[in-house]
Amino acid sequence: MYSYSDRINNLSESITIAISTLARDLKAQGKDILSFSAGEPDFNTPQAIREEAIKAIQEGFTKYTAVCGIPELLQAISDKLKRENDLNYTTKEIIVSNGAKHSLFNVIAALIQKGDEVLIPTPYWVTYPELVSYSLGTNVFLQTTQGNNFKITPQQLKDSITPKTKMLILTTPSNPTGMLYSKEELQALAEVLKGTNIWVISDEIYEKLVYNGSFTSTASINSDMLERTITINGLSKSVAMTGWRIGYLACKDKKLCKLIDNLQSQSTSNVCSITQRASIAGLDGRADEEIKKMRLAFEERRDFACKKINAIKGLNVNTPDGAFYLFVNCSEIEYDSMHFCKSLLEKVGVAVVPGIGFGMDGYFRFSFATDLKSIEEGIKRIESFCNSH
Repeated sequence: MYSYSDRINNLSESITIAISTLARDLKAQGKDILSFSAGEPDFNTPQAIREEAIKAIQEGFTKYTAVCGIPELLQAISDKLKRENDLNYTTKEIIVSNGAKHSLFNVIAALIQKGDEVLIPTPYWVTYPELVSYSLGTNVFLQTTQGNNFKITPQQLKDSITPKTKMLILTTPSNPTGMLYSKEELQALAEVLKGTNIWVISDEIYEKLVYNGSFTSTASINSDMLERTITINGLSKSVAMTGWRIGYLACKDKKLCKLIDNLQSQSTSNVCSITQRASIAGLDGRADEEIKKMRLAFEERRDFACKKINAIKGLNVNTPDGAFYLFVNCSEIEYDSMHFCKSLLEKVGVAVVPGIGFGMDGYFRFSFATDLKSIEEGIKRIESFCNSH
């Protein structure tokens, strides 16, 4: 009998992808399904980006590139980080990968080994703990509350640090809650980390989708945070390039960048050359007007969905600061979020993601990255289900 590695046997399928796939399969069978499970903008990739891709193909830009990315793209990322985030990274401190998820995999694989503890605030994006487990690290979950808008406190962070703590993962704005850490909150967390050797991963993939407050990049807080923080970002959410697979990391530790470059060279090599050329137009300002239109549309949908869901007896939700998700409290109706979501899909044809997949039962994630008509109909079905459940 053939056997498989313990690492791969212990790796779980992404619950968000699993739910989205199930919803698509049911729809293909002719069932009336409305899916609010995917973390994917429903807008097309901006015209300027598509035109650059066509131009790259026509010019025959189809060969291998440097593993870390083409010089023009690395410079565009460096310029963007300086212009928008007040971060100074040279092109030698940036690596382009096949999506932000790939960047996260590379960083965790390069830094985490058996016995290392990684601090992860709950609720978390489903992939974080899986990547830590795959690298044989130990997940240490920091439980947050809806009353605190799902954010960790400085005292909570301080109390969680042990001699084995290697890394803290922060997401701002958050998937699944949409909460945003303010500059003052990040400064307070930075004070706790001062004098430690703890790395910080700051996942900032939703930075362009902020509705309340203003976005602050974690590494921009002070020089100490700049040195310890690995900034993760990409173009999937901001300019609707999910299928293009483009993400990047920025880090002041040049040795770590070289090690990650080595890892990527032995696994995937470079990101698609055409995607790289096209992505420059998503970073240099040419897509800014379309980004603004998307953000305004998402904000309108957020306000509509929050109002409607909070009017349903037994459900409540905090208004998210950013991203395009509602993390809905359904505990009054059903604490078992997996059972709630399965029943919701079976009985009224609405697909949402159970909170247990994000480490917090009694909730479900509702993506408003779809049109208002679908959102309205979906919430009507949810209300009908809740009233009869």
